[in-house]
Amino acid sequence: MTISSAQPRRPGFTDGVLPAACPTRTVLDHVTSKWGVLVLLALSDGTHRWGELRRVVEGISEKMLAQTLRTLEQDGLVVRVAYPEIPPRVEYSLSDRGRALNEHLLPLMGWIDDNADAILTRSGD
Repeated sequence: MTISSAQPRRPGFTDGVLPAACPTRTVLDHVTSKWGVLVLLALSDGTHRWGELRRVVEGISEKMLAQTLRTLEQDGLVVRVAYPEIPPRVEYSLSDRGRALNEHLLPLMGWIDDNADAILTRSGD
C-alpha cells in the first residue's frame, strides 16, 4: 500500500509556491481591488449608467470609476454598451464571467459584513 503525500490542488500555487509571475496575481489584483469589488457588487443587481454607479459606489472618483470599469471590461467581467444618442448614453452590466465571479464574491462579502464590526473592534473570534 502506497501512501501519497500529495496535497490537494491549491489554486495559485505551483509546486507549493505562489509564483511572482503567475497570471492569477494580475487577475486577483483587478478583481479584489477595493474599487473593483465594489463596482462588481454594484452591478450584481443589474445594468447601471455611469452616474448611477457613482451614486451606488460612494467615494469613488470619476478617474477611479473610469479606470476600474475599463480594467473590468478588458478582463471580460463587465460589458459596456454605448448608445448612439444625443446626449450619449452608456450602460454597464456584468458579463457571464462577471456574474459567475459574483457568485463567489457575494458570499465573501456576506462573511465580511458579518465579521467587520468584530474585526475592526478587535473583539471575538
